[in-house]
Amino acid sequence: VKYVRQFVDMRGYDSMILVGNSLGGHIAQLYALDQPNKIRAMVLTGSSGLFEDSLGGGYPKRGDYEYIKDRTGYTFYDPNVATKELVDEIYEICNNRGKAIRIISMAKSAMRENLAKLLHRLTMPVLLIWGKEDKITPPFVAEDFQRLLVNSELVLVEECGHAPMMEKPLEFNRILNEFLQKLKVAA
Repeated sequence: VKYVRQFVDMRGYDSMILVGNSLGGHIAQLYALDQPNKIRAMVLTGSSGLFEDSLGGGYPKRGDYEYIKDRTGYTFYDPNVATKELVDEIYEICNNRGKAIRIISMAKSAMRENLAKLLHRLTMPVLLIWGKEDKITPPFVAEDFQRLLVNSELVLVEECGHAPMMEKPLEFNRILNEFLQKLKVAA
């Protein structure tokens, strides 16, 4: 959150709509809790903060391409979304010791930091876009977010896993655009 705050301050932003997926959603929530007056709205998708199987049952295994390919495919409803280029990128990250340690550290921190008791403080509009077949943060987590976030709306995306913006980009963008248009009308 410190780095996000520094970036926002450097850019001089004072009214933002945060969009975060998975761990990025967790960071968005923490930033919004820290700086609520700067957040106009939030969009969370497959977000951590309440529950997650963020590592899909195990930590990344360095040097094991097939394991990385399998875990990347696990992220999606359709494992074919995990292209060779995406798997190669994840494989490179997992084999970079520094990057892998930072990711594991952030994921462990997210697992320890349950935000359920704090979410009532977030009163800005929040759109929850969730894959109906998300195995990492299942739909019941989205329903918990909707219950705990006082001004939230949930949209479940059919035949979609943990990353709707990658797996169903046209539908994701349509849902996002409708939300942004509502915010414009409300302004």
